[in-house]
Amino acid sequence: MSDTPRPQSPSREPFALPVRVYWEDTDAGGVVYYANYLKFCERARTEWLRGLGIDQQRLADTEGLLFVVSTAEVRYLRPARLDDALLVGVDIGQRRGASLEFVQRVRRDDESAALLVEARVVVACVQAGSMRPRRLPDALLQALD
Repeated sequence: MSDTPRPQSPSREPFALPVRVYWEDTDAGGVVYYANYLKFCERARTEWLRGLGIDQQRLADTEGLLFVVSTAEVRYLRPARLDDALLVGVDIGQRRGASLEFVQRVRRDDESAALLVEARVVVACVQAGSMRPRRLPDALLQALD
């Protein structure tokens, strides 16, 4: 397996990426800018794939296969602030032939583990040249089973 970051605190998701909030992540009010949560979720999904042994760049280079976000629904419950330590969870929802639904939660990485954000992100597998749907790669399906 790889040296993918793992959480220091318990999470309710099978995988969680630790993230620290930096100045660049915040808005003028000192809270995380809403769109940056989507970046945190993207990083967590990428590290989750990496932990399963799925190299997205290799898939693009050798098979012309890309993963693209087709749906993103986000609920903002509480703000995160500068220097907060967060855990960005990744769990699988529905699995279809050419797409995966991810259920993602962003929590504080402290004793409260306060839920800050919930997201549902659907990622489609497509052929790079045509951007047409393509079945999920066998290596990913095997890793999920």
